[in-house]
Amino acid sequence: MSRKLKPDEAHLWGHVTATVRPMPGRLAPSVKPPPVEAAPAHLPIPVKAAPQKARPVRPPEAIEPGRHKRIVRGHEPLEARIDLHGMTHDRARAALEGYIRRVWDEGCREVLVITGKGTQGDGVLRRFTPEWLAAAPLRDLVAGVSQAHRRHGGEGALYVALKRRPKG
Repeated sequence: MSRKLKPDEAHLWGHVTATVRPMPGRLAPSVKPPPVEAAPAHLPIPVKAAPQKARPVRPPEAIEPGRHKRIVRGHEPLEARIDLHGMTHDRARAALEGYIRRVWDEGCREVLVITGKGTQGDGVLRRFTPEWLAAAPLRDLVAGVSQAHRRHGGEGALYVALKRRPKG
């Protein structure tokens, strides 16, 4: 025995049946949703709350120019490096977060993150890494992010400057 559809279910079912195409050689089902009954005038119409949008992540600050110049020239050596080539989106994010936390705990201040350029210069890792570095788990550890110099990977790599560990 089947039950009658509620008004919101009937609306959804009507949408589904309007967008479905029958397989070749088959007839389309002739199912009509039941008519939607109007709510009595004395009852307030329930209003669904608007879905909350995720707060956009601000891009990380750029490394201050003097520090960037010292890194490029080798006066501040890159103390750590991580290569994200060949990783999936989720695996790369997890690896990056764990690695940044670990090297920050060890007291490193400059890290090279190699993302690669992607097959057509629009790599997923290259695009998302700055967002990951600016997101909640790492934002308190990262002082700045800048594109690496050509000899360190250019467009396919990032310099990540880390904040000092608090003493104590």
